[in-house]
Amino acid sequence: MKFLKKEWEDYKLLLRSVPSMVISIFILSVVCMNLLANKELFSSQYLCINSGLALSWISFLCMDCICKRFGAKAATKISILVMFVNIVTVVIFKLLSMTPGHWAAYFMAPDAVTAEYVNEGLNATFGGAWYVVLGSSIAMALSAIVNSTVNVSMGKIADKGGYRGFAIRSFVSTAAGQFVDNFVFSALVSHVFFGWNWTQVIICSITSMIIELALEAAFSPVGYKVSKEWENKGIGKEYLRFIQKAA
Repeated sequence: MKFLKKEWEDYKLLLRSVPSMVISIFILSVVCMNLLANKELFSSQYLCINSGLALSWISFLCMDCICKRFGAKAATKISILVMFVNIVTVVIFKLLSMTPGHWAAYFMAPDAVTAEYVNEGLNATFGGAWYVVLGSSIAMALSAIVNSTVNVSMGKIADKGGYRGFAIRSFVSTAAGQFVDNFVFSALVSHVFFGWNWTQVIICSITSMIIELALEAAFSPVGYKVSKEWENKGIGKEYLRFIQKAA
């Protein structure tokens, strides 16, 4: 009970310490990327790109900012919270997709038959499939642990306080975390339910990781400025004192 009470106090203090805007962006990026993942941009035998890749890097950049200032444990805890909110959102979408009624696109269809197909398609898109949600949640949890752990480890080696150190720890941890995220999801969902072979799983995991890493690299100066501002303004001092005292 003492351990649970201590962890709960840690969680409450952490949520008060991490700027709410970053947590909000983190949550929004995860919810939106899972929805956008329903749209395929390009597909071949060994490469599949969906619209979700356009946003997936944001969650890792948020993790990197939190990790640099608050540590790996804090970044993992925030990731678990984000995953929980995403699951709740998916459940709400699923329940609402099962209710009677029509989407706005229904009334724009040229005929009644097409309108029904459109309505059913939107319900299926927002309703999702249980195995996709489960696979995505497991992949996110594991990738968050990997990303945070690697980020802190690389920070101890290469981060001297400047942008170069932030970039190294972010790029290496994101590459590892994104690969784990893509590989676990592909192995649990695409391989089992969509019939992908292991060559497709590995190649798609690597190519998707490269795309996501490139996008994060382009916006990493923003992440560095945010984390540096937190440090300069002393944001999170209370939480950092708490975890130092508890250590």
